Amino acid sequence: MWYMISSQDIENSLAKRKSVRSEHLARLQLLADEGKLLIAGPHPAIDNDNPGDAGFTGSLVVADFDSIEQAQAWADNDPYISAGVYQSVIVKPFKRVLP
Repeated sequence: MWYMISSQDIENSLAKRKSVRSEHLARLQLLADEGKLLIAGPHPAIDNDNPGDAGFTGSLVVADFDSIEQAQAWADNDPYISAGVYQSVIVKPFKRVLP
């Protein structure tokens, strides 16, 4: 089943994001390689694809897991958690309707 993982950053998280970004992206790439990643990306802090020093306010991942517990465990092990980037993370089932 698909699960939505929505994360909210702490304020001024950009330096912490940058410090573990490659590890964060590597985990997402593994999901993509397994055909389990529907979408992933950050929320820019300003209305711009490249927010520069304004940074980001959170992230969204929609991926396929066998259970909500597995999705939660995956989210809990994100390098952004250990680096202190995220202040909160919500994991919910997601029903894909379109496209």
